[in-house]
Amino acid sequence: MLALLLAAAIPQPVAAVRIAFDRKGETAITLSGLADLAAKRPVTADDPVRIASISKLVTAIGVLRLVEQGRLDLDADVSRYLGWKLRNPAFPDRPITLRLLLSHRSSLTDRVDYVLPLDADMRAVLQDPKAWDAAHAPGSWWAYTNFNFPVVAAVMERATGERFDRLMDRLVLKPMQLDACYNWASCKPETAARAVVQYRKNVATKDDNHGGAPACPVTPATDGSCDLSLWRAGANGAVFAPQGGLRISARGLARIGRMFLGNGTLDGVRILRPASVKLMETPLWTFDGKNGDVGGDISVQTPSGGMTCSYGLAVVFQATPVKGCRDDPFGDGKRRFGHSGDAYGLKAGLWIDTASGTGVVYFATDVPDVPGARSAYTATEEKLARGD
Repeated sequence: MLALLLAAAIPQPVAAVRIAFDRKGETAITLSGLADLAAKRPVTADDPVRIASISKLVTAIGVLRLVEQGRLDLDADVSRYLGWKLRNPAFPDRPITLRLLLSHRSSLTDRVDYVLPLDADMRAVLQDPKAWDAAHAPGSWWAYTNFNFPVVAAVMERATGERFDRLMDRLVLKPMQLDACYNWASCKPETAARAVVQYRKNVATKDDNHGGAPACPVTPATDGSCDLSLWRAGANGAVFAPQGGLRISARGLARIGRMFLGNGTLDGVRILRPASVKLMETPLWTFDGKNGDVGGDISVQTPSGGMTCSYGLAVVFQATPVKGCRDDPFGDGKRRFGHSGDAYGLKAGLWIDTASGTGVVYFATDVPDVPGARSAYTATEEKLARGD
């Protein structure tokens, strides 16, 4: 009874969507709230939302498709693709690879802004020693760093000559029949018109498109202009926000989960080879008490307060059996993989349980800052994870 009273006392998100699925399709959908407060528009399972860091997992699918084609090598020095040497100034002899970038072991940091204007020179930004961890060599330390992914996008652009958003559309989104885009440039205006507005304390923080497409689909140039013809392959991998800018519906994310449950196939279409799926389902780092960035509650000495304790190629692994880890919002101890999302008041998750052949995707906007009872996730995320 007390638990029910406490749950009822927690403020509700502005919008929440949850979809459970298996390999064949959706098994349950729960919707509540409004996609747009001003328009009083109810949220649906098909409304696109800025899904935050789940974008990283989808970017990795694109990388692995290029690896399968022989156009990228996970273990090559990315300098060979970029056309200039990418190095941590404190460790100039240690090459940085896609495997290190995708798994947050590159030694890059977010001490410099990774949200760059359209006309930014990313190479110049990365020459700032503040962008790097001078205490830990590449490959020796895990630290969650958004800036890894603009570098990944620049590598993809240089390897193909294609704009990142269009490349992801060709490699991943269209083959999976997803009405989605990185930032808004590649989405149809009518898709942008259905955007889920993100809020914090009922104040719009992102994607308040007022029923249309945004005036500028990316972060404008330093003078406020928005000329996408300025794009040059690899010059600024942050333009289309590969780290968090994917706009996709909950229904679209469920299709991505079903692709993993299908061992790389979705509705009979091969997206990834089984070997690539296995790579993404394999941890590359697991916290051992001394090999990762300490955040949150330092008394337990775990990254992110215990929320992230195992990571792979842009994939989070849950229910890590290590002291201090609190990475199981489901509370059942089952091994799952996927990714969480957290930005502009939104919380989201895509979690896959291969043992049972099931998964769940959820998001909520204007999530109250109420801690969960059984994990380092919020109470809202715990509720959505379990479907309570």
